[in-house]
Amino acid sequence: MSRIPASADTLFGPAGNREGAAAPGHRPVMAEEVLAELVRRYGGVFVDATVNGGGHAARFLTVLPPDNVYVGLDLDDSALERARRRLGEFGSRVVLKRDSFARLAGAAEPFAGRVTNVFFDLGLSRDQLADENRGFSFRASGPLNMRFDGDPDELTAADVVNTSAEAELADIIYEFGEERRARAIARAIVARRKERPFDDAADLGEVVAKAAGGRRGRIHPATRTFQALRIFVNDELAALARALPEAVKVMARGGRLFVISYHSLEDRVVKLFCREAGEREELKILTPKPRRPSAGEVRANPRSRSARLRMAEKV
Repeated sequence: MSRIPASADTLFGPAGNREGAAAPGHRPVMAEEVLAELVRRYGGVFVDATVNGGGHAARFLTVLPPDNVYVGLDLDDSALERARRRLGEFGSRVVLKRDSFARLAGAAEPFAGRVTNVFFDLGLSRDQLADENRGFSFRASGPLNMRFDGDPDELTAADVVNTSAEAELADIIYEFGEERRARAIARAIVARRKERPFDDAADLGEVVAKAAGGRRGRIHPATRTFQALRIFVNDELAALARALPEAVKVMARGGRLFVISYHSLEDRVVKLFCREAGEREELKILTPKPRRPSAGEVRANPRSRSARLRMAEKV
């Protein structure tokens, strides 16, 4: 799997920089449901394991006690820059770190014993999908990268589709995308790459869509394959499995864990972890069944319809 780059910290300077304060295109999903359950303890630390452009952070910071520190982690430099602009008004309350949530305990080590909330939003933002240089979207022509850190020298989606054996590629698409047409899609990819390698996301999307047999309901036929490649390239499920126990480790007693997932593979990792931690009496499960976005939120933001929120409290 790919190497995760070393962390680099960014601490905001004096408060009052409101550059970029306008809301970005990405809407924070289920923010109000999380807000209702936050621990608002003075002297606390909030760890946002997936700060992205700061959409959730901007909402949470308005209700957290003014002495709370907000630690935001992300591997995406462009996302951190958006968060830096978005959250500038909160000054030194916000600490941004370029790091993977798989190393959450190390990133939060300076705040050990003070962490009152840990939050994961595992979805892609609109900004990431719209960035043609990242290759996350099958609708945009651009480099077939799909790495959160954007590093073209590490394993990319282009490497996977151009070099994997057909059987291995089918397994990746099936396991990480739950795509029933995985074998047909892998066969089509291998046949096309014999003519010329894939280097463009939209090009791959067309080949996959044709092999998948057209649209099925609201889901574009390339959606599951692109999900599978992104998860595989970034080793997402393994990173999440490593991050969850680290989140519990850094939390103070009574601290709360919030995870918003968007597909069954992520939700299964969270569900099993919470169940096992509950059996060990490390966590109290607050959501025996995941919460879903309200009908009003889904109408306002259709991307939220697949979201699942799980919550637990450290005992």
